[in-house]
Amino acid sequence: MPEVLRRALVDRRRTLLSWSIGTALYIGMIAAVFPSVKDSPGFQNLAQNYPDVLKHLFGISGTLGITTGPGFLDAELFSAMLPLFVLVLAIGTGAGTLAGEHEQGLLELVISAPVSRRSIVLWKAAGLAIELGVLAAAATAALLVADPLAGLSLDVSRVVGAVAGLGLLGLFHGSMALAVGAATRHRASAIGVPAAVAAVGYLVAGLAGLAGWLSPFRYLSPFHYSGQAPLQTGADGPGLLVLAAGAAAMVGAAVLAFERRDLGGG
Repeated sequence: MPEVLRRALVDRRRTLLSWSIGTALYIGMIAAVFPSVKDSPGFQNLAQNYPDVLKHLFGISGTLGITTGPGFLDAELFSAMLPLFVLVLAIGTGAGTLAGEHEQGLLELVISAPVSRRSIVLWKAAGLAIELGVLAAAATAALLVADPLAGLSLDVSRVVGAVAGLGLLGLFHGSMALAVGAATRHRASAIGVPAAVAAVGYLVAGLAGLAGWLSPFRYLSPFHYSGQAPLQTGADGPGLLVLAAGAAAMVGAAVLAFERRDLGGG
């Protein structure tokens, strides 16, 4: 394994372990609540009385209803919290590589290795993908363990597709952070730009069904392609390919920016 990738994984192993354990525990806590609301007409009626804006944003408008396992987890996990966990990890990792190392004065050591700048960016992108893969595996395992214990009645293929959508969503925004960091050398910008894109994209995807003028813009939102209520409706295969292609394009932009920059300046 190239030293650039090995160091990236070794340096962040404790952070990744903490994120993986924390995410798995959070999923377990949410799943443990489900038996108390299962087949509860009052809870279903309460959810249906929410404003349409909230129902669209939090995935309550799915096909199966919030008192089913898939509907409950779509609303409680996949509508906001799990995407938030993934995005924080991905953007933080992407911004902390090239831009973060530059601000800490460590980038000179990285580029002094006997590898090209292109290889450095590609191996760092690979490290980001591996981190997200580990987090996705932890989330999948937690869901599959909780399924029989809490009576969630989940479809395994939809669980895998839903988590894959989260991973690719994170990879797209993390790669964007990597590209912005390569272009600007500023960690704040590498965090702020993809975070703003994620916030706007979340609102556009969630509200496009209510505001007709937003509907054409939903195709610009990464959240549109990661799947809406994925445990109920299944993953959007073509949408996942779009996210993967977008992440690859961001990595390519990072390579071009890093190869062309003069790293000696501030």
